[in-house]
Amino acid sequence: MPSTEEEDAWVWAQIKAEAKRDAEAEPALASYLYSTILSHSSLERSLSFHLGNKLCSSTLLSTLLYDLFLNAFSSDPNLRSAAVADLRAARERPRASPTLTASSITRASCPARLTEWLTSCAKIGKGILFDHATGVVVGETAVIGNNVSILHHVTLGGTGKVGGDRHPKIGDGVLIGAGATILGNVKIGEGAKIGAGSVVLIGVPPRTTAVGNPARLVGGKERPSKHEDVPGESMDHTSFISEWSDYII
Repeated sequence: MPSTEEEDAWVWAQIKAEAKRDAEAEPALASYLYSTILSHSSLERSLSFHLGNKLCSSTLLSTLLYDLFLNAFSSDPNLRSAAVADLRAARERPRASPTLTASSITRASCPARLTEWLTSCAKIGKGILFDHATGVVVGETAVIGNNVSILHHVTLGGTGKVGGDRHPKIGDGVLIGAGATILGNVKIGEGAKIGAGSVVLIGVPPRTTAVGNPARLVGGKERPSKHEDVPGESMDHTSFISEWSDYII
């Protein structure tokens, strides 16, 4: 098994190789790829530059944000490894990004991770995929485990409580479908699956599937159906339908 440093170095070398190949294949993108990736000496500098330019405004300069993000990487040694795990997750999971370069400049896990580090008490694990990432809300006291996949318009919110521990706790390997809402300090067990559009107000046991509004367990509360795969990695959204006798169109 390669060390963390070796894996991080391999990912950065792969990103640069892909960027060089893409710049040669599409000259119109050469300047962008050079300024965003090829001109930088490390993954941290590349991501800090890219995010600084994405988030800057006329009153908040990209150079200031670059220094802020780079300082975040320097202050937390685990941040680089977490970013590498996120990039690999975006490339390796079904229907995600085909290359590490595309992951590094289009996926939102790294921006979310850096802004979470800077502004929030939320705890986010490694190997996270925010697929599409539009409209995702993660509450201040939320916890997201490792190897979790979260689609667009997902809310990990509170129930109106002003303070205290009031947001969801998401276990390792969980898949949360598009438009799902999970409210309150509830635990979503390891390897659970939350169907698209579901509203979850109570905890979900490990390796079960919760669907609907309000959400209920596939197979019933007493003997819910359980799966062996890791939904956060397999990205399997629909296989539960064959086991759900109440599913009607």
